[in-house]
Amino acid sequence: MGVTRRQLLWAGAGVGAAGALAACGGGAGGTKDAASAGAASSQPRAGGTLKVGALGKASAITRDPHGTQANESDYLIISLIYDTLAVPGSTANTVPRLASWKPSEDLKTWRFTIADGATFHDGTPVTAADVVWSLQRLRNTPAGRSRLPGIQPEGIRAEDEKTVVLVSDYPNADLPLQTRLTTFVLKKDTKDDAIAGAPGTGPFKLDWYRDGNARLVRNDNWYGGKVLLDAVEVRLFESPQAMANALLAGQIDLASNVGAVAARTAEARKDVQILRRPNDMAMPVVMRTADGPFADARVREALKLAVDRDAMVKQVLSGYGSVANDILGTGDPAFAKDIPQRGRDLAKAKQLLSDAGFDTSRTYDLITTEDVSGLAESATLFATQVREAGVKINVVKQDSKAFWDATWLKAPLYTTYWGTNDSVVFFASKTMLSDAGQNESGFKDPAFDEAYRTAMGTADAAARDKLLHRLQEIEFAQSGYLLWGMADGIDLAGAAVRDLPRLPGYGRVQLEKTWLAR
Repeated sequence: MGVTRRQLLWAGAGVGAAGALAACGGGAGGTKDAASAGAASSQPRAGGTLKVGALGKASAITRDPHGTQANESDYLIISLIYDTLAVPGSTANTVPRLASWKPSEDLKTWRFTIADGATFHDGTPVTAADVVWSLQRLRNTPAGRSRLPGIQPEGIRAEDEKTVVLVSDYPNADLPLQTRLTTFVLKKDTKDDAIAGAPGTGPFKLDWYRDGNARLVRNDNWYGGKVLLDAVEVRLFESPQAMANALLAGQIDLASNVGAVAARTAEARKDVQILRRPNDMAMPVVMRTADGPFADARVREALKLAVDRDAMVKQVLSGYGSVANDILGTGDPAFAKDIPQRGRDLAKAKQLLSDAGFDTSRTYDLITTEDVSGLAESATLFATQVREAGVKINVVKQDSKAFWDATWLKAPLYTTYWGTNDSVVFFASKTMLSDAGQNESGFKDPAFDEAYRTAMGTADAAARDKLLHRLQEIEFAQSGYLLWGMADGIDLAGAAVRDLPRLPGYGRVQLEKTWLAR
């Protein structure tokens, strides 16, 4: 998350790895906020093993950093072992991690300089050749084109031992943003059958791995600074309920992204901290725009008008979220807050369906999964609500592997999810450009493509924001995304856990500054 491709995806993605090197700022507290509970009790101390629960399906396990990561547990393990070139930050969308950067005047050529002291876990230094090989390998994966849009394999080269040059097909002011989340660096020429045990550059080293569960130990030579925990143990859970129960029973210290229902349950527990992050998870309904029953923009608008967004947030998210406006990237400083909020209008929805000649005698499948808390529930409530506009929906719950292999990017109507919501550009480049490799709705709009290209070639931030506003206007009016609300990210933590990362999305996976007060 998907995403999944995910970073997410783990987005969509991812997903996004999010968080700066310290990764502790930004976010809002919940009922018993993890930042304030016992905050003054002691100073950060080294030592201890943090036991973390993360969602995943045994059928969808992957250990390839450049593969499709459908499990949060996989992404957590991978992101602690391997570093990306850049990550989302607490005050900027993108900050350096394994590398810093400088653009050419025309914004097409970017030079990335590897961080001083960066080494692999076996002690060998990270070189530009390693980064080039890793990025080219990523670029050649099925989803690689969307992960590094506008960059061809031949446009990735080493200039010297410490400098990597990326050349874009077009001017791109936000190219470093594309190097977040999945640009994990491995040693050059690592064989595919050796990927699972390959040394990384991250704050933790792999100790053991079994069936989606892993123990990682501190990397004392990490270039990013001192790591406080002795170890992190990651345990895979196939349901939020099971993970929450393990936390409440003291079997784990942290239940990552456990969801609103668990938060409600934990509110009465004085020994449990609740960390709440706004704008954390998008769970839109995707309507295919290229062909099929939802290709007519009037039909898509009708469904967007048929949804009761307040009820969705209250019932699906138990109030742990906020109403959204069919535009992805809600956490971006450039997010267009002046576009009028779309509300429910059943009369107009029915008229649009009639004008479009939509067949209301048919029943349409809406395919969903139970990959994240609330996703399947949102599909069921959506189906109930749009029935009032005359649209009959049959909700089909699908196994995660089958969904990502056969449904995602193909079906006329399905749910998806993204845990990277801090960038309008991220979603434009990954999911809505005509040639985007993860174009979830088959969206093709020349005006959207042109606005994106122009924005990326504009160095002036204010001028670029105006162009990004135009992107959002088009998305609001025409895209295949019905984004009814944004879920808060919710972690539950034991009383001893301190300094959890507080950025939304994949910020929760950056645990190098977390410590235990015991």
